[in-house]
Amino acid sequence: MITESEDISEIRRAVQALCAEFPGAYWREKDSERAYPGEFVDALTKAGFLAALIPEVYGGSGLKLDAAAVIMEEIQAAGCNGASAHAQMYIMNTLLKYGSEEQKQEYLPRIATGELRLQAFGVSEPTSGTDTLSLRTVAVRDGDEYVINGQKIWTSRAEYSDLMMLLARTTPREEVASKTEGLSIFLVDMRKVVGPKSEAGGGMTIKPIRTMMNHSTTEVFFDDMRIPASALVGEEGKGFRYILSGMNAERILIAAECIGDAKWFIKKASDYASERNVFGRAIGQNQGVQFPIARCYAQMCAAELMVHHSAQVFDAGGNPGAEANMAKLLASEASWAAADMCVQTHGGFGFAEEYDVERKFREARLYTVAPISTNLILSYLAEHVLGLPRSY
Repeated sequence: MITESEDISEIRRAVQALCAEFPGAYWREKDSERAYPGEFVDALTKAGFLAALIPEVYGGSGLKLDAAAVIMEEIQAAGCNGASAHAQMYIMNTLLKYGSEEQKQEYLPRIATGELRLQAFGVSEPTSGTDTLSLRTVAVRDGDEYVINGQKIWTSRAEYSDLMMLLARTTPREEVASKTEGLSIFLVDMRKVVGPKSEAGGGMTIKPIRTMMNHSTTEVFFDDMRIPASALVGEEGKGFRYILSGMNAERILIAAECIGDAKWFIKKASDYASERNVFGRAIGQNQGVQFPIARCYAQMCAAELMVHHSAQVFDAGGNPGAEANMAKLLASEASWAAADMCVQTHGGFGFAEEYDVERKFREARLYTVAPISTNLILSYLAEHVLGLPRSY
C-alpha cells in the first residue's frame, strides 16, 4: 500500500464526504437526461477542490498534482463522474506556467471562487484527431486582435464553460523550420464570442454531440471570431510545447480517475459476491467468481503505483512523458478490466440501471481511447523509451 501524509488522507475524507451528497440516483437522473451535473460542480468549486492547483496568492489551495490526483480518484471511487470538472485541473497548468501576470491576476481569482469556469480545451479537430501538428484552425493577427477560423471536435463542457484554452496555427506549416513551431495558445473569453458573427466580434458556434455516456462533449466552429491580442498565452508560435506539459498533467489526472473507477468496480463486485446467494452459498465463495476480482485488485494496485510515481516526477519538475503515458495506459486498462469483471459478477443485474454498474461501465470505456489512445501510447514508448523506429 502507498503511504500517505495526513494532509492527503484528510483530502480523501473531505472528498468522500462531499460525494456522499451525490448518490447513484443523482447520477442516474443526469445520465438519463444527458444533463450537466452543475450542482456537483458547484459543490466541488465551493469546497475549493477545483482550485487545488491555483496558488494561494490567487485564491487557490496551492496544492501539487499528487493532491489533485487524489481528489479526482476519490470522486470516481465514490461512484461520481469527475469528467464534469476535471479539465479545470489540467488546463490550469498551461495558464500557471506560461500565462502573463496580467492574465493570472484577471482570471485565476475568479476561477478559484467559481465566478468563472475554465472547462473547455480546444485542441482536437475532425481531420487531425491526435495528430495535433496537422490542425487547421488558423489565427491571423489583425492589429490588436486575432481573427480565428476553423473547427474543433470533442471539446467537452464548452456549453458550460466561460473560458476556453484554444490551440490554433498562427504561422503556416510550410513556413516554419520545425513542424512543432507555428502553433499558439489563446485563452478565449467565450462569453464575448459565442454566437453568430456580429459587430461585437462573435463567431463561435457550439454544437452538442450525443455519445455513449453523458460527457457533455461538443463540436465548435470559429467563423471570423475576433479576440484581443492579449488573449495570447506566452509567445506566439510556441503553443505546442506549452500544451505538452499540460497533456502530461491531463494523463496523470485521468489515470487517477481510472484508479478510482477500478476501486469502485472492485468494491461493488466484492460486496455483491459476498451477499448474492445461489445454490445455497455466496457466489463469492466460488473461485470462478473470486479469482477475477482478486486479479483486478492486483492489476489496479500495480497501476496505482505508476500513477503515484508519475505525479511525483511531475511535482519534482521533471519531464514525466513516459511515466504519464504508462500511468494512463495501465490505469485505463485496469479500470476497464474491473468494469468488465464487475458486470460479469453481477450477471443480469449488471445491466440494470439501478445498480449503477452499466453507467460506470460505459464511462470507463472512454479512457482506453481518450484523451490519447492506447496505440499511440505504445508508439510513444516504443520510439522514445525503447529506441525503436518511428511508426507514424
